[in-house]
Amino acid sequence: MKIESENAALALAAINREPTKGIPAFMMHIMEHTIIERLAGTPEGSYKKNPNEIYLRMQKNIGVCMIDQYIPTNPLSMDTAGYLGASGNTTGAEKIYADGMPIESPEDAAEHMEKYTIPGLKHAIDTFDENTENEIINTVIRHETDIQNEFGPEILKTGYGQISFPPFLYGNYGYEYYFSAYALYPEIIDRVFTLWGELSYLRNKAVVKAYKQADLPLYHRLDHDMADGRGLLVDVKTLERAWVPAFIKAISPAVEADFTLLWHCDGNLMRLIPYLLEAGVNGFQGFQYEYGMDYPYICNLKSKNGKSMVIEAGVSVTRELPMGTPDDVKKQLQELVEYGPKTGLFLCISSSCVPGTPYKNILAAVEGIKYYKDNGRDI
Repeated sequence: MKIESENAALALAAINREPTKGIPAFMMHIMEHTIIERLAGTPEGSYKKNPNEIYLRMQKNIGVCMIDQYIPTNPLSMDTAGYLGASGNTTGAEKIYADGMPIESPEDAAEHMEKYTIPGLKHAIDTFDENTENEIINTVIRHETDIQNEFGPEILKTGYGQISFPPFLYGNYGYEYYFSAYALYPEIIDRVFTLWGELSYLRNKAVVKAYKQADLPLYHRLDHDMADGRGLLVDVKTLERAWVPAFIKAISPAVEADFTLLWHCDGNLMRLIPYLLEAGVNGFQGFQYEYGMDYPYICNLKSKNGKSMVIEAGVSVTRELPMGTPDDVKKQLQELVEYGPKTGLFLCISSSCVPGTPYKNILAAVEGIKYYKDNGRDI
């Protein structure tokens, strides 16, 4: 891949775990419109009128080197009072339906999986052919190159949402009914995981071909919420039955192609980390330090092939940014740099920065991230 800017080159060097003078900046996903506009240097009200342009201008003004998940219109779901989106299966829907079938119990969720999900996965596996593979290849190349062209040379576009793996299906059935079914009908849950892993394996072989064919960066962030502040949403031992082997199979094409694969950390994922490393994950993003994510420990881990971690280390959007002071933000950035890996480190904020976060704290993060990009660890 031809790199045409120092910004993008710095990001690619970090992905490749090469020594760099500066520490590259990863995207900052700000949700409050007036702050997006202030950082973009545009008039109030401009974001709603032209969200793509203003969001991207903000990222460039901040000095961002790399973006994987590009969601410039996502802040439109927020105003200063919070979320504006419609209620969904995990956000307060009064009724849950799947394929027109009402989901009102764990039995309904299990029945739907048997009637729809499992047959659908089997059909997709049985009919996966060269045409399917070529369609995936063309779609991935078009998607990634279109966004890279929109970015221009200053920011490197990397992978997000292309490599698939077995998920928890709480989005289909809601938390209560899905996790009750998870406990009551393990054989159905495990069958879904296994089939999902088989289909993902086929799809991911095509994704890897696309990345190689288009000479895209061999980097991808894997994102699925599997924990909260208390720990994993299920007993980790239950994942050993089917999810872990299905996950290993699913991502194996990317592992064999030497991708850098980052896992998005939600809540306290410490008990899942050994399984992720076993599968071939070799980086992490989005730490919630206050829930027990051991940042220094994680940064010193080695992947199963002996490589060091790539780490996207962010100032906390649940503690320092919303509730701290600019000095707290500066102190956390210093600690992220001090305890972070010597190569492969990015600086950012840990996740979406919600409306109501003090601008002075966001500005402290922006200024600190810019400082480390220019000066590296020379504090």
